[in-house]
Amino acid sequence: MTRRKAKVGLSLGLLAAGMLTWLMATAPRAKAIPAFSRKYQTSCATCHSNFPELNDFGRAFKMNGFKFPKDDDAFVKEPPVLLGAKAQKEAFPNALYPGELPGNLPIAFRYSGFAQVNSKIPLAVGYTPRTDLFAPNTFTILAAGSFGPNISFWIDDDISTGGSGADGGLGDGYIKANDIGHYLHLPKDALNVRFGQFELDLPFTQARTINLSDYDIYDQASVSLANPALCALAPVGTPCTANNPFAFGVPQRGFEFGGYPNDGNFTWSVAIVNGNNDSPAVRNSKDVYVRISQRLNLERDSAVRSQVQASGPTGPRDHTSLTLGAFGYYGRNALNVGESLFPGLPTIHEPFYRAGGDFRFKYRKFELWGLGMFGHDTNEIPNASGTEFVSATPVTFSGGFVEAEYWAYPWLIGLMRYDVVNSPTDFQAGHSSNNTRNRFSPGIQVLVRANLKLEFEYQRRFEQPVPDSTSTFRANGFVVGTDFLF
Repeated sequence: MTRRKAKVGLSLGLLAAGMLTWLMATAPRAKAIPAFSRKYQTSCATCHSNFPELNDFGRAFKMNGFKFPKDDDAFVKEPPVLLGAKAQKEAFPNALYPGELPGNLPIAFRYSGFAQVNSKIPLAVGYTPRTDLFAPNTFTILAAGSFGPNISFWIDDDISTGGSGADGGLGDGYIKANDIGHYLHLPKDALNVRFGQFELDLPFTQARTINLSDYDIYDQASVSLANPALCALAPVGTPCTANNPFAFGVPQRGFEFGGYPNDGNFTWSVAIVNGNNDSPAVRNSKDVYVRISQRLNLERDSAVRSQVQASGPTGPRDHTSLTLGAFGYYGRNALNVGESLFPGLPTIHEPFYRAGGDFRFKYRKFELWGLGMFGHDTNEIPNASGTEFVSATPVTFSGGFVEAEYWAYPWLIGLMRYDVVNSPTDFQAGHSSNNTRNRFSPGIQVLVRANLKLEFEYQRRFEQPVPDSTSTFRANGFVVGTDFLF
């Protein structure tokens, strides 16, 4: 008992020490669905070892159209409302195909807020308060479920962000048809399709991340302000070189084909999207995103490898595994539409691409994952006489992140993350002393309950120059967040 008390005392001591460190961060959306807990009368921990991160069972649940992987009807405690009789299915297409509605409204709510303590920022950069006490971040309504065995849906909308009266807008809103490859005699779930507004099939979700702050590489956009050395005809401060709003961490509008045949260890997806984030289309051309991944199940016992494991009171029970993946994105950004920037010159379409690889390793209570990505944007600028566009130095960036997660207890999780972005040609993002934006972000998360979490994150950021000075500073700090769903 004395040894156990010492461990608890050490854990509480780490929390207290963490609250004395400094961080500057913003808190993104993170979502889970307590409506599923009500439907199946089960804990959130069934699908989440550390919500909203999915464990093996939660992953299988999502892939199966928000249904239990096996014998779903036997586990449902709120039976659906049937929209028709079985005889209609047999009479199709001479009868309306029957469907179903969730037994109760599948709606949940989520609230998050955070307090932060900032390091001292030079006044030349602009005044930044040292502290901000539990500013409301988001209040979100979430709905998800199924309309039968093969159709599922998801909607999340930030009713407010950053406080009273702020409209957050739609995050994801899509319908998905599962296992349509069945009609082509393909293996189960080899072909699915979803359409609407959705986060791309990213290796690691940002919309439903466990972190208090975004992955920096996901937020990188190739938007460069006019540099007189490259574009003398445009006033300083107006877009001239590559001006591409696309960012990986923002939902896109379009449709996606994908699949995870048989055991789900191999996955693939191809999406065709507007490429203008969650805003209306600004060009006729569409972008293409492709991703593949392969999970290697490293469990020695063949019987265990075939099981779909769920978390329990003692914490995660995922398979020991190694997942490897690759992804690519290609688009053609439109500039000078309607001669908006350079009268007398035509619209130009600047090809751009993003490419990278990723990995994830799971072993008992430990997880390690990471991603590397390279971005390249063609850069067209007017010639000296302003009569045509000519090629200039491309806008490029590279970087990624590595993160580790460890469960000291089922309710106490330690995190360590490293982000890096190298963007020597991106004039808007600003330069550090080495043209690199990097940061270390250790953190601790406490599951007070399965649907209530306290989050602590420290960030040590890259050195930034003080304007009109040879000095540098670091915008370090500390943030404490609360996150709960009901």
